[in-house]
Formats: sequence, structure tokens, C-alpha cells
Amino acid sequence: MATTAQLFEEPFDADEYIERLAWRTPGGGSKGGAEAFDPKRLLEEFENHIEELKQLDEKIQRRVEKLEHQCHREAKEFAHKVQDLQRSNQIKEAADIIQKLHLIAQELPFDRFADVKAKIASKYHDLERQLIQEFTAAQRRGEIGRMREVAAWKNVLLYITFHFFCMPGAYLRNDVFEDTAVLCQRVNKQVGEVFSSPETVMAKLIQNIFENKLQAHVREKLDETRHTDVEQYLKNLNDLYTRTTALATKLNEFNLGSDKHTFLSKLIKSIFSSYLESYIDMEREYLRTRGAMILQRYYDSKNHQKRPIGTGSIQELKERIRQRTNLPLGPIIDTHGETFLSPELVVNLLQETRHAFERCNRLSDPSDLPKNAYSIFLLLVDHLCVDHIDYALEIGLSAIPSSDAKNANLYFLDVVQQANSIFHLFDKQFNDQLMPLISSSPKLAECLQKKKEVIEQMEVKLDTGIDRTINCMVGQMKHILATEQKKTDFRPEDENNVMIQYTTACSKVCAYVSRQVEHVRKSMDGKNVDTVLTELGVRFHRLIHEHLQQYSYSSMGGMLAICDVAEYRRCAKGFRVPLVLQLFDTLHALCNLLVVAPDNLKQVCSGEQLTNLDRNLLHAFVQLRMDYRSARLGRHFS
Repeated sequence: MATTAQLFEEPFDADEYIERLAWRTPGGGSKGGAEAFDPKRLLEEFENHIEELKQLDEKIQRRVEKLEHQCHREAKEFAHKVQDLQRSNQIKEAADIIQKLHLIAQELPFDRFADVKAKIASKYHDLERQLIQEFTAAQRRGEIGRMREVAAWKNVLLYITFHFFCMPGAYLRNDVFEDTAVLCQRVNKQVGEVFSSPETVMAKLIQNIFENKLQAHVREKLDETRHTDVEQYLKNLNDLYTRTTALATKLNEFNLGSDKHTFLSKLIKSIFSSYLESYIDMEREYLRTRGAMILQRYYDSKNHQKRPIGTGSIQELKERIRQRTNLPLGPIIDTHGETFLSPELVVNLLQETRHAFERCNRLSDPSDLPKNAYSIFLLLVDHLCVDHIDYALEIGLSAIPSSDAKNANLYFLDVVQQANSIFHLFDKQFNDQLMPLISSSPKLAECLQKKKEVIEQMEVKLDTGIDRTINCMVGQMKHILATEQKKTDFRPEDENNVMIQYTTACSKVCAYVSRQVEHVRKSMDGKNVDTVLTELGVRFHRLIHEHLQQYSYSSMGGMLAICDVAEYRRCAKGFRVPLVLQLFDTLHALCNLLVVAPDNLKQVCSGEQLTNLDRNLLHAFVQLRMDYRSARLGRHFS
């Protein structure tokens, strides 16, 4: 029997279906007559076919529902695709229209078209926001092609680079400079894949970072200290500017267009221009205040109230008088050995100035650099050279006792020593840090002239102080000789019982002179040592020469004088100055005239060491002999 499904190959007809079923069923009457008809069997056949039809109906219904669901889903997806395509096209159209309107609106006068301009700007930003969302979605899906398609409207969408590439998570290191460098390095490759003009996009990205992220960071860091902590403000300004320029150097490696150096320079200037305009004024004010504080803190630690130092014509007159007369003008001050020069103070001042020069070099406009550096140098001169060194020299000069003072303590050489050490540091900073900033500008001549003036003013006071100190030394020698040298030293009562090698006065003078020579060596350096020791040695010789001419000498006394001069000459060797030793060699030869036999006197006067001396000087020494008249020694000089 054919399956039920075969009955439905053609359109279904109930009457025909029953006829065909009865015909095919045995006992259905298809054979004709009562014998061939079996109602019971036919009923069973009908019932079976009805059940089969029900099952078939259910099966067909399920297939219909499945097909309907599939059609709905595909129709919905198709509708979405159509909608996306329609929306894509409307974007394209809207972008062109809104862009043109935006450009036109910028040319319209504000007072008459304010509402129109506002509405166009609002639509422009709405479109921009939609495109950013679409661009970001495409990026998340990895659809580079769609990203290119959206980014094609670069005149409208360059702004997306900032929002897209600077999404949350780009700045997590708490270091905006390091984060920016990492970010730009990361996105540079993708920008090249997505955008048709990657150099323009990267430039726009960097511009947005500078004008937004970096500028906000700089403003926050600087504004919080600008009016409360100038020192920290200057440090922050220098650090931020340094890190920004270092970042720009890294970004200069990217393709940002033909003139990327100028582009980056302008970005840096846009951030710092308002701060750099007032930099040097704040720097000078800070140095002025800081230097005064460092100085005051030092003098307070010494419980010292600074004495006013005169200026102007009266002071200059006093200085000229002091130089000519070598006399103190005003009361002598007892400094108790204090030099009022502080290495720690000097280091602090030089360190502050070094930082200032570094900031000046970095933050100054190239055209203003020499001028700014010179102004910093002038402040250093004021604080270090005038307010500290010059003041210490003035105090030191006032503390030098008069030349006739007894047992005077001479501290001025300590002032000289420290002043020289300080000035070496000053000179080193001048050469190492100032000169590179001004070497190619007219300010170089001004700086050198100012330095020359400072040196000359210091040298005048140093020379004056050293000269007066040497006078005090000679005065102390004179005091020793006056108190220790006896007339009987050179006219002993017992000519045959003289046991000493040299007199007590000579011994004490030589000990004192040796100490002063050592003091000079510790206080001076270079040629200054020889210059000062030469002057001291010449005056030492003159004093002994004049001192010896105050006595008359017996034969044994003359021998003792020769021993004293030999000891003085030994002391003079410590000066290590040929002229001084030569003077004492000559004095030693003169003293031989005190003991030489009368018959040999003329021969000795013609000797190598004495032949070039004035005969009046030779005669004067011979006149000191006790036997001058008795031996008629004057005839040798008549």
C-alpha cells in the first residue's frame, strides 16, 4: 500500500482520498457486491489513516514553525545590515554637510548668527562623538578596514586620536612624561596602518597631549608653589621644563612632518611661555633673599652685629690715607682670632648660584641668556665678594694692632688664607659655569671688567693688611731686641770668658721670625708667598742692620755679632728667597770689619762681597769698633 505521504503529492481532496482509500482496502467494496464489503475492516483502515494524518499534521506544523523562525531571524539580520549600510551612508553625507557648514559658520559674524553658529557647532561635536564611538568599536573588533573608513574624514576626525589612543589605562604610572613616551611608542605603528596621513595624526595626537595632559600637569605642579615656596617653584619649573624637553627629544624620532623640531618647540613654548616670562625676576629675587638669609644666619651664629662699612668719597679718602700712612683709621677691634669668613657659607652661596646658572641656561631665551647670567653673577658678587669677603677684610684691617704693640696676635694672615681659598672657588665657578653662558656675547667684557674690579679692590685691602701685618712683625722683632739685647753683649767685661754661640736677643728674634715665615707659607699660595716673604725678609734685614749699628764692639763682641748674624742668616735661609739670603751674606761680610786686623782692613774692604758697597757704609761699620780711634782706622777711608 502506498504511504500516506504519497497521497499528498497533489493538492488534497477529501472525497477523492476516501474513494481511493476504500478502493485500495480489501472489503472496501472495490470488488463489488455484498460479499466484498467489510465495514469493520474499512473502519479500522479509516481510523489508522486518521491517526497517521494527525501525526503528519503535527510534523508539518513543527517544520512550519522552524522555517518561520529562521525567516524572521534572517529578515532581522538583513534589516540590521541594511540599516548599518544606510547609517554608514548618512554618516558620510552628514560629515560632508556638517563639515562645510562648520567652516562656513566660522566666517559668519557672531552677533547676528550666534544661534546658528551654536547649533552647527553642537551638530559638529555630536557627529564627532558618534564617529569616535564608531572608530573605537571598530578598533575593539579589530576591523582595520572600518577604522580606515571612519578615519578617512580626517578634517573632522583628527580629534579622535586623542580620545581613542588616550583611553583610560594609558596613564597609570603616575609619571605623565614616561606614560606619554610609552603611549606614543605603542600607537605609532597602528597610526601608520590606519590613517592615510599618519604624520599628521601623530602630530595632532602629540599636540593634544601637550595642550591638555601635560599643560594641566605643569599648571598643577607650578601653581601650588608659585606664591608659597619660591625655591620649590624654581626647582619644579626647571625639572618640568627639563623633562618636557627630554620627552620632545624622544618624540622627535617619530614622523611628524617636515619641520617637527619647530613644531615641538612651539608646543613646549605654549606650555611654559607664561612661566618663563617671569622666571628671571623670580630667580633674582630668590637669590637676593636667600643670599641675605645665609649671610645673616652665619653672623647670628657668631653673635656678631655687622658694622656699617662706609662708602663714597669719605671712605675713599680714608682708604687713600691708610694706603699712604699705613695707619689704622678708627678704633682697633679685637676679633679674638675670628676671621669672619665661613667656608660653609661660601659653599652654600656658590651652590645656590650654581643651581641658578643651570636654571638660567635651561630656562632663558637664547637672546636673553647672557644678560640673565650676568645679573645672577652680580648678585654673587654682592653677597660673596662685598657682603662677606670685603666685610671680613675690613674687620681684619681694623683688628691689626699698631706696629708698636707688644705681644700682638696677628690674625690678618688667616683672613688672607681664607679669602684666597674662597676666591679660588669664586674664580672656578666664574670659569666653569658663567663663562660658557656669556663667552660669545658682549656681556663677556662686562663680566671680565667686573671681576677685575673686584680683584683689584680685594688686592688693595689684602696688600694694605699684609703690609701693616709685616710692620707689626717688625715691631715685635724690634720689641724683642729692645728688651733682650744688652750693650754688654758686644762689650763683655771678661773677653776671655765668652761661652755663648749667639745672644739671647738673636735667639728669640730668630724663633719669632721662623714662626712668622711658616705662618706666611700657610696663608699664601704661588708667587704671593715669595712676594710677601721677600718684603718681610728685606725689612727683617733692615731692622738687624740698623740694630747692629747702635752698639760699639770689642774684639770678642765683634765675634759675637758675627755669630748673631750667622744665626740670622741661617734663619733667612728659611725664607727661600735669594735676595734675602744675599742681604744677610753681605751683612755677615760687613760684620767681619768689626774683627779684622787693622793692617788687613783695606784688603777686606776690597773683597768680593764688599767692593761694590758704598764706602760710607763700610766706614760706618768700622767706626763701631772700640779701637777705631786708637788704631787710627779712619785713615783707610780718607
